[in-house]
Amino acid sequence: MDVQSIKRTFGIIGTDPELDRAIGIAAQVAATDLTVLITGESGTGKDVFPKIIHQNSARKHGQYFAVNCGAIPEGTIDSELFGHEKGSFTGAVNERKGYFEIADKGTLFLDEVGELPLSTQARLLRVLENGEFIRVGGNKVMKTDVRIVAATNVNLPLAIERGRFREDLYYRLNTIPIHIPALRERKADIPLLFRKFAADFAERSHIPSITLSDEATQMLANYRWDGNVRQLKNVTEQISIMETERNIAAETLAKYLPNRVISNLPMLLPREDTPDGMSERDLLYRVLFDMKKDIAELRAQVNNMSGGRPMEQTYMQPAAVTQIGDTVVTRVSHDEPEAHEQEYAEFVPAEDSHNGAVSTGSTTAMPETLSLEHHEKEMIIRALETHRGKRKDAAKALGISERTLYRKINEYGIDL
Repeated sequence: MDVQSIKRTFGIIGTDPELDRAIGIAAQVAATDLTVLITGESGTGKDVFPKIIHQNSARKHGQYFAVNCGAIPEGTIDSELFGHEKGSFTGAVNERKGYFEIADKGTLFLDEVGELPLSTQARLLRVLENGEFIRVGGNKVMKTDVRIVAATNVNLPLAIERGRFREDLYYRLNTIPIHIPALRERKADIPLLFRKFAADFAERSHIPSITLSDEATQMLANYRWDGNVRQLKNVTEQISIMETERNIAAETLAKYLPNRVISNLPMLLPREDTPDGMSERDLLYRVLFDMKKDIAELRAQVNNMSGGRPMEQTYMQPAAVTQIGDTVVTRVSHDEPEAHEQEYAEFVPAEDSHNGAVSTGSTTAMPETLSLEHHEKEMIIRALETHRGKRKDAAKALGISERTLYRKINEYGIDL
């Protein structure tokens, strides 16, 4: 079956050369039993290609199963794929066949294969190498004849570097690679897809189909489309149902194309030089240690300004004390006649001014140590207050997982 016939059969819209190339590879490899790895961003339509391969192969009369590896809990993924024996774990009241057993002589599509636990990856590698597997809780080696097609939007070479994916499994899956281009790389196809989605929705809803002005068409083609084809379809259907005017102008279209949300809160972003295996807690502590180092350097500078005397022994006359937001700013100058009149500002969090750092009378003192736990707790409280107690949003702003945030809230006894 040629590329155009496949497009008509599976409803694929587009004329992009890279898309046609991906379809051509799928059709060519279908006649073999080679393992295929499909890569591409979320929403690009990776789930269509395993169907193309299956329907054009000698296994087309066999079973076809699609398994979303990222949607199955880690504790049950082995049972789902390989089956289990009766009594092998709590709740296993009967033996169960897994997908590898059920799909024998057919095709098994492993979507989001990059989300598999390392223990399951080892089991999968054995199946790919010799077709053998063992049920959970069993001791009998079983055989299967399954064609594997896998897909992922994860950068697997990077996951290998970070120890999250087996290198030998990657090369075993990647026998035939197929890459699906992102929608923003297929700009000429975007208006075609829009018209298709608009016409389909209009037919289902029994309403006139929407069209775009020239300016709106250009805006549509130049938009980034992080959600790819899935996002374009959603936007098309939203406009179709919400707008009474059937010809959509650029100003109207702009309301349905969200900009990226930029948060002003401090976030812990992964860096290329971050050591492998570093947890969110380690990253947070790194930031706090850097903060402590900056304070130590500030103390050294202040001591130099005071002629080498420790800062706690330097007497100064406050000129003014003001509060800006959450920061107390104290301007002081030396009372020694031979010293030049100098001013500097010491920044101390207002809520901490009574706990360690003091700026009263004629003496200004800085705490010797910095409590990492205290600052971590303060950052969490501020993030929760900013997001009105929404823990999911607070965790995202802090750059940690929601589970880690729950643990921290319990550990510090935070009650909001």
